[in-house]
Amino acid sequence: MAELYDMKDVEEKVILLAVSLSDGSDTQASLDELEELVKTAGAVTVDKMIQNREKLHPATYLGKGKIEEVKERIWELDATGVVCDDELSPVQLKNLEDALDIKVMDRTMVILDIFAARATTSEGKIQVELAQLKYRAARLVGLRSSLSRLGGGIGTRGPGEKKLEMDRRLIHERIGQLKAELEEVKRHREVQRRQREKTHTPVAAIVGYTNAGKSTLLNYLTGAGILAEDKLFATLDPTTRALSLESGQQILLTDTVGFIRKLPHHLIEAFKSTLEEAKYSDMILHMVDCSNPDMDIQMYVVYETLRDLGVGDKIVVTVFNKIDRLENGEIPRDLQSDYQVRISAKTGEGIEELTDTLEQILRNQKVYLEHVFSYQEAGKLQIIRKYGELLSEEYQADGIAVKAYVPAELFSGLVK
Repeated sequence: MAELYDMKDVEEKVILLAVSLSDGSDTQASLDELEELVKTAGAVTVDKMIQNREKLHPATYLGKGKIEEVKERIWELDATGVVCDDELSPVQLKNLEDALDIKVMDRTMVILDIFAARATTSEGKIQVELAQLKYRAARLVGLRSSLSRLGGGIGTRGPGEKKLEMDRRLIHERIGQLKAELEEVKRHREVQRRQREKTHTPVAAIVGYTNAGKSTLLNYLTGAGILAEDKLFATLDPTTRALSLESGQQILLTDTVGFIRKLPHHLIEAFKSTLEEAKYSDMILHMVDCSNPDMDIQMYVVYETLRDLGVGDKIVVTVFNKIDRLENGEIPRDLQSDYQVRISAKTGEGIEELTDTLEQILRNQKVYLEHVFSYQEAGKLQIIRKYGELLSEEYQADGIAVKAYVPAELFSGLVK
């Protein structure tokens, strides 16, 4: 069995490569983000190079002249690999490796590697392995040469070299197996969702760009104790926690995996059951790091990803986080959302405004009830307390006069 190296054994020094197309795409910001990804994966960026082209070179990603320039930089900086800012086709991967005679990686491989290191639950591990195998199945030839060039490092976590050396037939068998396991997970999730519906407990999905502060917020509100680091994709597995609001209403908050520009298609496919938490929620809390200069682009990526998942017609609360880091006093806005609040999940500033907003939304989704219940119906007050918001109860000679907000689906059952 091929030995699996730990990232600590190999200090990877990489050069980042990108192609800037004529459509004015934000290549530099994307490359800076790739540097963060590479750092999270445990490698060091020694240089960043951009080539301006009409379109990506179909055979080698970069043009011939740029490849020669990259070769010189590899030699000068003693780099151990290069990382391209786009997903390479199997042909581009193989040709670029042959031309540079060095390990070649792409953005997708780096993201998959981070996911492999971050997955802790069995579901997360299944999803990551499925995404990795689908990606690698198409690139077996190119990846074999890359693995022989450098043991360990980015791209060798998760299934590892042993599984990479399996032939296509075995990989496809394994993919089939993992898909069946994911179907089982999906069924389990659906059962959980149905149980939540039965309890009439509303669900808010916390979505946002990676590192926007989703886990920090969940920890602050519910004491969930999730890992919250200043790193991309610090948490991978979704966590659901109950939050009791001041009025006594309960809401379930679900943390979802962070979004990122150029999020690999394989990952969206593999993580569909996790990301669908947003689809089945009652509202979306869209976390935004308003101290990030790329805030607008990040918000656009989140909305695009939600559209890809078929998430629409939801109440969206944009939560502008990290206001403690804002220096210019500018007030961030989001014209696509229904509500906007400004908070610092770290210091707690603005959290009260956020919970008040949640109370207001939940109340708007309920029906106002004013009714006198006979003393024999006193048990119904328990249902109101549990699923609704009891505003007042007054004990009178003819029964209990109640004013409350209750879920619409419970209203007719309570007053008949």
